[in-house]
Amino acid sequence: MADDRGDEGAAGGDRTPSVDETHRRPPGATDAEVEAAGTATEALEYVERARGHLYDLHQLIGRADILYQQAADQLEAVGRTELAELIRTEMVGVNVLHGRWTFQMVEEFDDGFWTTAREVSKAVRDEVTGGRRHVYEAELKERNRSAGITGHEATPREDL
Repeated sequence: MADDRGDEGAAGGDRTPSVDETHRRPPGATDAEVEAAGTATEALEYVERARGHLYDLHQLIGRADILYQQAADQLEAVGRTELAELIRTEMVGVNVLHGRWTFQMVEEFDDGFWTTAREVSKAVRDEVTGGRRHVYEAELKERNRSAGITGHEATPREDL
């Protein structure tokens, strides 16, 4: 990363840059490549968040199915058998998508798109940053932290 601060690091302190080895840019990696790898990582993070929402959907629909069954039982108990049957035939156990319950959606997503997104992101990271994760973010942190200020340590292991 181009930096005109020399060995002073962030905000002009009296130390050398302190990005830890697990996040250090490998020799030859350009700013544009590191930024692109960071963008691919961000894309994967959005895919991971979407996956979490898919699991939320899976659990929410499952709970709704149980509640529809309870509502049908309650309606039947008070003699409203036609409404109970409507719920049972139209809502209880119904496919959410054609031929699929939500567990099947989750499995197809995991086995397809999610797995591919992880593999592609890893391939980019392996090629550009030697497999190191969050190189772009580590360099951004180093640029933005204030040397010698509590709460701005370079790593969790840094002594003050």
